[in-house]
Amino acid sequence: MASIFKNQSVITYLITGGSGFIGSHLAEKLLTEGNRVICIDDLSTGRKDNIAHIITNPAFTFVRSDITDSIILDRLASKSDIIIHLAAAVGVQLIVNNPVKTIETNVKGTEVVLKSALRYDCKVLLASTSEVYGKSKKFPFSEDDDTIIGPTNKSRWCYAISKMLDESLALAYHQEYNLRTIPFRLFNTIGPRQTGQYGMVVPRFISQAINNEPITVYGDGTQKRCFCDVRDVIDAIVGLAHNDDSIGRLFNIGNTEEISINQLAEKVKLLTGSTSEIIHIPYDVAYAPGFEDMKRRIPNISLISSLIGWNPRITLQDTLIDIIKSHR
Repeated sequence: MASIFKNQSVITYLITGGSGFIGSHLAEKLLTEGNRVICIDDLSTGRKDNIAHIITNPAFTFVRSDITDSIILDRLASKSDIIIHLAAAVGVQLIVNNPVKTIETNVKGTEVVLKSALRYDCKVLLASTSEVYGKSKKFPFSEDDDTIIGPTNKSRWCYAISKMLDESLALAYHQEYNLRTIPFRLFNTIGPRQTGQYGMVVPRFISQAINNEPITVYGDGTQKRCFCDVRDVIDAIVGLAHNDDSIGRLFNIGNTEEISINQLAEKVKLLTGSTSEIIHIPYDVAYAPGFEDMKRRIPNISLISSLIGWNPRITLQDTLIDIIKSHR
């Protein structure tokens, strides 16, 4: 394992969920900038393959553990300057099928991270989600907007509720204990290494198209989403980590370019040269009876743009081409 010492000139980052899709890209970037990186992941959704190319880097340490293990988190936080908390239950399919794991992982994990960070005065960046805007129809979504969440008897909403609690807890730690916390809401991050196993639409479409299998659109496909390249997202996260004016504030991170899911399926089919048929599957069949979805989800990114000058730079088409290459 790497030798890691806190409070030297080199910054030590602790990434929870560090072998996941976003976490592995973030670790890679931080290492190239000369930082030390500790990654904790229980590999429930993350993959060791995602970090295989950096595992031998002397500035990198991988720890296989659940983030709710307070003893392990305490030890790792004691060696860290900045914690970037990405570990969470991910993907609509996983959330619908495993609501207990979703709530416990998100809420208990965040509580352990914040308590450990407070003990050792670590700055904490906490990943939240556009899901917290729920069924709101005030577009684009701004950080101070009201949210409209569906009923608690629909497991669809347990993820949003758990992440809202995470955000509130992080901001409460800042208000009450002056802990340096920065929650941010991600809007549909995509890129190489993302898996379609838990319902992520882009890798699922691409895998189906490459194999000339039916491309399965859930619902009528008119719902619109904004997809942001993971490289843009990690630039935003690192930018917030380096800017103390972001502390105690909440930020949207996402692209503002909208596309319908039908259009996305057509674009994937065209870019892959696939002979796949595009078919529609009702939500009740794809997920669960009574499943609710939102027609649009578009972020207002003026706050993060004005603070650190961040704007997405990579087009959806370029991202899709990169993902297709990685799949092949």
